[in-house]
Amino acid sequence: MLGSVSAHSHQPESIRIATFNVSMDATNYLTENQKLPAGKELSVALESNHQQVKNIAEIIQKINPDILLLNEFDRISENNKELLAFINDYLKKGQNGEKAVDYPYFYQGPVNTGVVAPVDFNGNGKDGESPADTYGFGFFPGHYGMALLSKYPIDTKLIRTFQKFKWKDMPNALQPVQPETGEHYYSDKAWDIFRLSSKSHWDIPVMVGDKSLHILAAHPTPPVFDGPEDRNGKRNHDEIRMIVDYISDGKGQYLYDDNNTKGGIKDENPFVIMGDLNASATEGDALNNSIAALLSHPQVNDPLPASSGGEQHSKDNKHGKHHTAYWRMRADYVLPSSFGIELIDSGVFWPETQSKDFRLIKDRAASSDHRLVWIDIKLK
Repeated sequence: MLGSVSAHSHQPESIRIATFNVSMDATNYLTENQKLPAGKELSVALESNHQQVKNIAEIIQKINPDILLLNEFDRISENNKELLAFINDYLKKGQNGEKAVDYPYFYQGPVNTGVVAPVDFNGNGKDGESPADTYGFGFFPGHYGMALLSKYPIDTKLIRTFQKFKWKDMPNALQPVQPETGEHYYSDKAWDIFRLSSKSHWDIPVMVGDKSLHILAAHPTPPVFDGPEDRNGKRNHDEIRMIVDYISDGKGQYLYDDNNTKGGIKDENPFVIMGDLNASATEGDALNNSIAALLSHPQVNDPLPASSGGEQHSKDNKHGKHHTAYWRMRADYVLPSSFGIELIDSGVFWPETQSKDFRLIKDRAASSDHRLVWIDIKLK
């Protein structure tokens, strides 16, 4: 779950923080005759010197973040075997002339995806089916997982995770309802145990010199792939609202983490919110008032990262330069707190078609359908 090697004691002039949905999940590596994931696909890909994984590593080496969140990186082994293989066999080896990069500190905790619940979530009369009755959509526990990599030490004793927080315990939760009948989509038995996080919500303190920076990581469910009850849209909304409440003074008292510690973040802690939030305030299918509330929050500084490649990809869209996903939407975020942090620069790795680096993102098979998003900051 955790890893560490050595410590940085000096206070750096600036640090680079990035998020990247790398699509390194089992469904991305299915063999020709394989219909469903078995769970070991990422391991096999990592062992095969996979070109797509090499391209992902090359992108990371080009941007060289000090702290990096990976979304959609399967958590198969509790001993971090796959994550260590990616670090040691790809990131620590220069790809295509790039300089190798090392992350001696990492965290890859459990997530709700693929964890089968003992009840009938989808109402088909059968309990405990996978993936229909899982706490988060996935074919095995750890599918579509998350991992945080860092060049700076992680304060492991103060990590907070919210994997098991129940949706029903959020005040005014958007409980899905069948519009034709007005009945709740989930049975009382299902709603009573349903977890809010489709993966997890993490608060991970990273020690940068003598200062503590809290990484608030999440990957809410896509607000689609459901029905008229809009269960995924409402869940996405409330997963993002959970972040808003966590950083809002007086609003997060209802929250409890997996160690049963209550409340939100302490006001004096500078933070960076990061991850594939699967929502845009201006486009897409999300119930966008929660992402809009996050981006306009007085405690949050939205750097609006941009790229000329994204603008070229969506040349008729005024938001194109801020897009982070191939399907033309801003979905991935790195949002520093408006206090304790000086924002220096930001960007999205999206090369233009004429660039020599375009090969790294020319289609999903090249790397991912998401782009790496980064910011440069200085802790005050």
